[in-house]
Amino acid sequence: MTKVSIAELVAGAKAGKVICFPTDTVPALAALPENAALIFTLKQRDINKPLILMAADSEQLWDFVKGSQEEYKIWHQIADKYWGGALTLVLPASTKVPKAMNPSDPTTIGIRVPQSDIARSILAQTGPLATTSANLSGQPPLQNIDEIETEFPNVLMATTAYDNKAPAIGIPSTVAKWDGRTWRILRQGAVNLDI
Repeated sequence: MTKVSIAELVAGAKAGKVICFPTDTVPALAALPENAALIFTLKQRDINKPLILMAADSEQLWDFVKGSQEEYKIWHQIADKYWGGALTLVLPASTKVPKAMNPSDPTTIGIRVPQSDIARSILAQTGPLATTSANLSGQPPLQNIDEIETEFPNVLMATTAYDNKAPAIGIPSTVAKWDGRTWRILRQGAVNLDI
């Protein structure tokens, strides 16, 4: 891991590098959506496990999904209630989503706005990023800088991003998929979805 300033971290992401930053759940590996393949390679992740598109606010995400006017209304209500927070919504993907985000099923995209101020500050500068937990695939999420540095020595990390922040809860986000009529929980995480 290369330790850099937050400005250098943002510049690195914009230049196509993989970065790492804290979130409200677990530390994230992140890259521009079109560079998502770098994360799959780095994590040794199966292409059947899509990445999450994370952004500073919901307005950055709606162009990446497509649905009816009624569906958008439902999705906005859930987003307004739970974001920023530990809830990932899996929705029908628009043509704006690079295939690299979800190689095995490019028709859907997981989206999330974290509660973490530092994550949102970084995302506000980079734009939406392809994200996943900082760990090798199948292993528990790494929780501290030393573990991440050992596992991912070439990833950019702003260690100052870990100073004076609210602690992460250490539990991944809840993942809820819209099936056209209702929500189906794919992974129960930190949020209990009231549907």
